[in-house]
Amino acid sequence: MAFDPARFAWMKPPAPAKSRLLWSKVVLLVLLLPLFGQSFHYIKDVPPLWALSKIWPLIALPFAPVLLYRPYSAFSRQMIFTFLWLVGISSVAAIPAFGQSFLIGLTGQIKLLPLLSFFSFLGFLYWQKPTLRELTAAFVICAVATLLVLLTLWLIAPQSWYVGTIDVGDAPLLSADARGNRIRMPMFFAMLGMFYWYRLANQTQKWRWFVPVAIVLSCMMGLVRTRAMVLGGAATLALAMLVATTPRRRLIVMLLVPVLLIAMFQIPYVASVFDTDQNSGLQVRVITAQKATYFLGNEWINWLFGVGSISSINPKGMADFFSHYFFLADITWLGIVFEFGLFGAALLLALPVQGIWYFKKLRRRIDHPLLAAMQDYLIYVILISGLYPTLTLQPGEVAILLSVAVYCRFAAKDFAAQRRRFA
Repeated sequence: MAFDPARFAWMKPPAPAKSRLLWSKVVLLVLLLPLFGQSFHYIKDVPPLWALSKIWPLIALPFAPVLLYRPYSAFSRQMIFTFLWLVGISSVAAIPAFGQSFLIGLTGQIKLLPLLSFFSFLGFLYWQKPTLRELTAAFVICAVATLLVLLTLWLIAPQSWYVGTIDVGDAPLLSADARGNRIRMPMFFAMLGMFYWYRLANQTQKWRWFVPVAIVLSCMMGLVRTRAMVLGGAATLALAMLVATTPRRRLIVMLLVPVLLIAMFQIPYVASVFDTDQNSGLQVRVITAQKATYFLGNEWINWLFGVGSISSINPKGMADFFSHYFFLADITWLGIVFEFGLFGAALLLALPVQGIWYFKKLRRRIDHPLLAAMQDYLIYVILISGLYPTLTLQPGEVAILLSVAVYCRFAAKDFAAQRRRFA
């Protein structure tokens, strides 16, 4: 009698059931994630969403009390201390430095409010209890939506929509400058999606996932044209390829990276990062750095605790005080030290550094490409910090990634059945 495998099928253990996707939770996440992730924080072309994004950290605070009914959450003390220190000390330091009151100084630190999204978004996650598959679906939908909006604008926007003359301190969504037509689309979710799709391709060995990776890279290089984003994204992706792959592929990547790097710097605006002519803006940054260094002087207390900044409600601002187009973001880490001191800069840097370590431990329990992508994004934040200070301009990005890590650690038992089952 011939052997029939079907007769013994009952002896095989049942495959773990794939977690159910509850679309009501996914839709709610998709609606709120752009607000938590500061997607509209600098898009003044859409005033209602821009205004809502500015006050969202305060509106979302009612989610935070949910944490009172949960065990102690990692990063809680660190986040509270970091927020209170940066806001309080810089506001006090600005009193003698710029002659403004403490209350006025507090208004100058509105940009740090998104740090509180750690508590509000974590409370929201505890309340909704989304599965890892639902979280992945929401983040991926936001990534795809970002790319669709970006490509749609590129296809339909006439040349008249691109602003050629930009006021100081302004950043229109559509602009035309020495780099050509640019769409300053917030790429947090698209960048996170790129890292996710690479991790998914590497873990599943399905090369079709490299297609969206290439699309994101192409959009960054051809449409957004932000040097820090292009260089940081490519560097992080290369680092992930070196770490999260087989030894044979690692050797191939090591051989290809120098070639791709040389090819990337053939793009004029990318290569302009090394330009020293007047059109590059380097001269403005050098003067800003010189004035900032001279203002800090030889007083150790200024370097350790910073001197704060002039409030944004002051019509004259830093430019009038220094008689120069003085923007702390232009001098990145020196600007952070100027405002918050070396101690404050260390507190800010500790957030992504601790987050990378936390994600590394978490992934030993839950090996999922979304968590790997979030770890990659924290590395990306550190890599671009020398060109663009995400930690002060978009701290909400890091805050919600840390809250997702803490939530996943808490719900690790519920996610056990989802291991190695990717969305």
